[in-house]
Amino acid sequence: MALDQSRLMAFDNTPSASRQMTGLANYHNGLAAEDAVELHYKRAGIEIFEERWRGAGGEIDLIGRDSDGLVFVEVKRSKTFARAAESLSRRQLSRIMLSAEDYVERMFPGQLVNMRIDLAMVDTSGQIKVLQNISIL
Repeated sequence: MALDQSRLMAFDNTPSASRQMTGLANYHNGLAAEDAVELHYKRAGIEIFEERWRGAGGEIDLIGRDSDGLVFVEVKRSKTFARAAESLSRRQLSRIMLSAEDYVERMFPGQLVNMRIDLAMVDTSGQIKVLQNISIL
């Protein structure tokens, strides 16, 4: 029977093991935030058809469609909404835009497509706040 390394790390008190456990917890919290945001969008009538899609600039957390066009969603989980908003850098938003353009070129070649990028923020209590159609300031 193979031993689960993450379970063994719970008994390891070294700084490296502590960082690994924190990283693992952050990863799972991020996935849970993405799931909550996906449900939030579905309840709002937006069809989500891609999760964690990788394009030319990197990963887009969620891609969906509403009556106006495509919606590309970046999910940020943090202690507060302000901290979540601050954690989206100009460089990261540029990469998301590059991936969104890549997606449109692959899926809708030669077509004009309405699209927007949303920032969906999740705080530690599980509340969700969405900023629609964000852009580089």
